[in-house]
Amino acid sequence: MKEKIIRVLKIEPKKPPVEAELKNELSSLQEAVGGLIEFLPLDSSKGIELMCNEEGKLIGLEPNRRVGSDVIVGTFYVLKCNYEGECCSLTEEDIAEYKKRFAYPEHISQEEAEATIFFGFEGF
Repeated sequence: MKEKIIRVLKIEPKKPPVEAELKNELSSLQEAVGGLIEFLPLDSSKGIELMCNEEGKLIGLEPNRRVGSDVIVGTFYVLKCNYEGECCSLTEEDIAEYKKRFAYPEHISQEEAEATIFFGFEGF
């Protein structure tokens, strides 16, 4: 059953993570990231996802954190997704783990963020 309100971590540029609650419906999730939603896997075995603005780099949102070889821009959220693709609340253990992982704001230039824009074309 789909949760109406989900517990997530909100991570803003230059700030430590904070626990937050989001209304679990498309319009509220889009409002939270300020546009179209993109989900990126953080830990597939646990269903942990990062939710951010899909067009953030193209519209010049402020660089936030490095994740692997990518730079995430703008405010993003850490949450869970179940096997049906529905957004779900983080557990206390998840919150502790990801608060620690993203605890320290990073100083990332706009140029470094823009350098991580990738365009892919299928079939080429």
